[in-house]
Amino acid sequence: MLFHLLYPLHTSYSVFNVFRYITFRAALAALMALALSFLIGPYLIRLLTAKQIGQPIREDAPASHTAKAGTPTMGGTLIILALVFSTLLLADIGNVYVLLALFVTLGFGVIGFVDDALKLRRKSSKGLTMTTKLLCQIGVALVAVTILYMQPTFNSVVGIPFFKNLRPDIGIWYIPFAILVIVGSSNAVNLTDGLDGLAIGPVMVAAATYALIVYVTGHIKFAEYLQIPYVGQVGELAIFCAAMVASGLGFLWFNTYPAQMFMGDVGSLALGAALGIVAVMTKNEILLLIVGGVFVAEALSVIFQVFSFKFRGKRIFLMAPIHHHYELKGWPEPQIIVRFWIVSVICALLGLSTLKLR
Repeated sequence: MLFHLLYPLHTSYSVFNVFRYITFRAALAALMALALSFLIGPYLIRLLTAKQIGQPIREDAPASHTAKAGTPTMGGTLIILALVFSTLLLADIGNVYVLLALFVTLGFGVIGFVDDALKLRRKSSKGLTMTTKLLCQIGVALVAVTILYMQPTFNSVVGIPFFKNLRPDIGIWYIPFAILVIVGSSNAVNLTDGLDGLAIGPVMVAAATYALIVYVTGHIKFAEYLQIPYVGQVGELAIFCAAMVASGLGFLWFNTYPAQMFMGDVGSLALGAALGIVAVMTKNEILLLIVGGVFVAEALSVIFQVFSFKFRGKRIFLMAPIHHHYELKGWPEPQIIVRFWIVSVICALLGLSTLKLR
């Protein structure tokens, strides 16, 4: 909104010319999202506490989690508010990529909100059934991907990391592929959200990585130099990604160990889907497997655990997702969190290296 209000004034006042630059607006969006998080955070914690919106603990959780019962949850609403508000103010809201990113984030946020609300009503860790949740997620992703697929400037080519000439065009099959990326990313982040600050750290790292990827993908000269697919107008998503990093940082202020509030599904599902749709729109879908390596490991640990127990009658890990395995092995919670953050930075650097190693 500010972009549309202030940039036209640059013809009369040259100072407003800075609003034409994505980098300036991305930095401003980040500062605004961070400020909003700090301002709203304490009020939200008091509100959630007063409404007794406390986190129910799953019955098979490690014993150390018992003390966390009742901690305010649904704190992901803080991230979404800061992210959406700052993006609307400083991004070009006529840009289809920005609108679709916001649609997916809010759509998955609503699904997470309903899931959290049901858990609170039932006073248990069971909310929406897995089938219902997946169908709702697929529905939101399907709408977004179909609109994206119909854009005349968008194509169904899939980028393969490390290979500059390997870009298969999968045609109509791109729609289910993109849905899988978005839904898979959403649920992987959701599985990672099990310790104080564990999920939001890798989310911020991944969002910062994709902010850079978005910028070079949407810049024709950089894209040509790096020999990566150029996607016109997608650079505007750098503002969205920068706001995601900053709103996550503001949330971490209250979520760091010991947490004053938890993210809840409203936050984890929304942020995972946001990363997924950005990966799709930048034609770096498979790269998300590298950049989001921590999320992939968490999801795979659950899949392997379930299959192993079903077909072999044995567990691979002491408990899944894998962060609980290390808890039961005796690792202190802060140690697990920081080490997972370190791994996420390594994954991000490896992912960025693929921009040149082609």
